[in-house]
Amino acid sequence: MGSDFKSIPLIDIGPLVEKIDDPSMANDKDLLQVVRLLDDACKEAGFFYVKGHGIDESLMREVRNVTREFFQLPYEEKLKIKMTPQSGYRGYQRIGENITKGKPDMHEAIDCYTPIRPGKYGDLAKPMEGSNLWPKYPSNFEVLLENYIKLCRDISRKIMRGIALALGGAIDAFEGDTAGDPFWVLRLIGYPVDIPEEQRTDTGCGAHTDYGLLTLVNQDDDICALEVQNRSGLDKWNISAHPSQSCQQFPALPCICCILLRVQLRCCSRAC
Repeated sequence: MGSDFKSIPLIDIGPLVEKIDDPSMANDKDLLQVVRLLDDACKEAGFFYVKGHGIDESLMREVRNVTREFFQLPYEEKLKIKMTPQSGYRGYQRIGENITKGKPDMHEAIDCYTPIRPGKYGDLAKPMEGSNLWPKYPSNFEVLLENYIKLCRDISRKIMRGIALALGGAIDAFEGDTAGDPFWVLRLIGYPVDIPEEQRTDTGCGAHTDYGLLTLVNQDDDICALEVQNRSGLDKWNISAHPSQSCQQFPALPCICCILLRVQLRCCSRAC
């Protein structure tokens, strides 16, 4: 929460995506305008939608579809990639297993992290060593998600380059020795609608503060999986797949919501 902001901006980052890696981009007025908009969004709200990100809408939709297909599988099938300490805490997390502020969250998820080979970071990272667990079904799951992760990592890098410029720093301020070896997280989240009443709590995921730098959120068209509140606490917004605030309506665009906190990639899907 950066301020008592009254809306969540929508930024067309097309010029940033197209030109940020061009050595001659320093005086490009369209790119610099995106940098100014990023600067304003980060200072005021800390949340913003982006369009013009270059990730095809059909791919975003396919990722949501295979996520939904997985969560519709029998419980025994999903448990084949169950999250355990031995898996480096990667894999399937059942409903209620994720706890926020002492209360079970009413969602299930697949957690994927940057693969870490044994010994790469010494004893500190031992609990997180391992590779991601991919389900056998849907059959295209692993190939699709690996490609999606690659694209999301690239768009995150470009957004962070724009933010580096907004801060008045070098374009690669978040790279090299500073943050050139990022640890990314992908959470595929399903919110089932058929949870027995005696097991249900009132939140899909409790109020929390993310960690790190940047989060990208890609979610179903018909749900609001995230709620944003400004500093005063008097105004709230439901984050939807197609941005809207009060009476302000944007065209239906393949948007991604960005939260200026961590590099985490989320896909939120209702498991009906």
